[in-house]
Amino acid sequence: MTRPLIFEISRPGRCATALPALDVPTADLPSSLLRDDLPLPEVSEIDLVRHYTRLSQLNYGVDTGFYPLGSCTMKYNPKINEQMARLPGFARLHPYQDEETAQGALFLMYHLQEFLAEIGGFAAVSLQPAAGAHGELTGVLMMRAYHLDRGDDQRDVILVPDSAHGTNPATTTMSGLKVIEIPSDARGNVDMVALEAACEEHGDRLVGMMLTNPNTLGLFDEHVEEITALVHEHGGLMYGDGANMNALLGIARPGDLGFDVLHYNLHKTFSTPHGGGGPGSGPVGASERLAEFLPLPIVDVDLQRSDDEELFYTFVDPPKSIGRVKAFYGHFGVLVRAYVYIRMLGADGLRRVAEHAVLNANYLKGRLEGTYPLPYDRTCMHEFVLAGPPDDVQAAGVHTLDVAKRLMDYGFHPPTVYFPLIVHEALMIEPTETESLETLDGFVEALLRIADEARADPDLLHAAPHNAPMRRLDEVHAAKKLTLRWKPE
Repeated sequence: MTRPLIFEISRPGRCATALPALDVPTADLPSSLLRDDLPLPEVSEIDLVRHYTRLSQLNYGVDTGFYPLGSCTMKYNPKINEQMARLPGFARLHPYQDEETAQGALFLMYHLQEFLAEIGGFAAVSLQPAAGAHGELTGVLMMRAYHLDRGDDQRDVILVPDSAHGTNPATTTMSGLKVIEIPSDARGNVDMVALEAACEEHGDRLVGMMLTNPNTLGLFDEHVEEITALVHEHGGLMYGDGANMNALLGIARPGDLGFDVLHYNLHKTFSTPHGGGGPGSGPVGASERLAEFLPLPIVDVDLQRSDDEELFYTFVDPPKSIGRVKAFYGHFGVLVRAYVYIRMLGADGLRRVAEHAVLNANYLKGRLEGTYPLPYDRTCMHEFVLAGPPDDVQAAGVHTLDVAKRLMDYGFHPPTVYFPLIVHEALMIEPTETESLETLDGFVEALLRIADEARADPDLLHAAPHNAPMRRLDEVHAAKKLTLRWKPE
């Protein structure tokens, strides 16, 4: 049935709350804070509760369904993480507390730094950056500072593959550096001929290269060690975009492959709820030569204040730090969740995460590649990219967006669409390790059925979604002309 909107059932005099009697002296508010009219709906408590409960039920999240959003690693978030982050000793800390009163938090931060350093193969880690793109900016600023410290102030070029995340060139530009794009080869790797030419042309100006590995095609670059050696040969540094670290846990360490700095997405790989703008966390790991440029402060052990029974943890500043990149010490609640996740799984469990993420992605790819075009026919890592719907229905005017909207009618969140840009009609799918075989099979059957529907009735897809609370929107118009509140007719 169609339920009336809360504004439509408003009646004068109805009230959803009963405020207690005032027990403090009254005070006049400044007239600038008051308005003559505030047309809020007047409804009963039960109508108010039903209104907000219905709104909450319209939300789609990983707790309610499959979320195969490529490049985002929307995995299930264990509820023990949430419980630990809400412990009073963590949730009620204040950043200005004395170190003696926050030893538990500093213990956690120190050991999380050590865990991440071991997982990535780095000498040191800063937990300060607030998100992945923020970690990117931090890493590139560290690379720039390294060269300036050596007197190489002419270095101003960053190499970025065309399969990179879009934040990579944005980060480079924000750092005051120049982007040189490197194309991909026929197998989805960095084109080595183009890379060698770029290194030769820009060698004395080369700050370094930003490489996402596995890349946004879901492919592990077959020449990664050759790439890092070539960049180092020309005096550059290697930045690793760690957004796809979920495929490497316990299997390969970027530091061992030649990367000098890398950001981790704690809100992806280490299982913190994210989306809608937050929360995020993008710690940065650094090699020996870049460790002294990490943002300040980091947590270390103060041996002078330690004893035989207990270590004392304190903040220290790396000697050539680029400075603070975020207020206080990062998103602490996200750090707690990541620490719990790592401790719960252990080394063997983290490796199984990567193994099952790769297995699930290859299972989906294997079942879909006969129906949906596959631009790079290789074993994928944690995700893969299809080239839109079947070729014959693309010729009939059915596009990736139509497939994505129709998937909503089957109860699935659509995959990432039209990214990466180097794949026409891209459909980017990442199942993560947390989904069951039954869920994966249901998703495949929906996509296979949609391909049949596209041939039989293209308009069915053009008009999708049919079952969602809102039909298909003009997304360009909606983004430019926002309507942020409901208004009665």
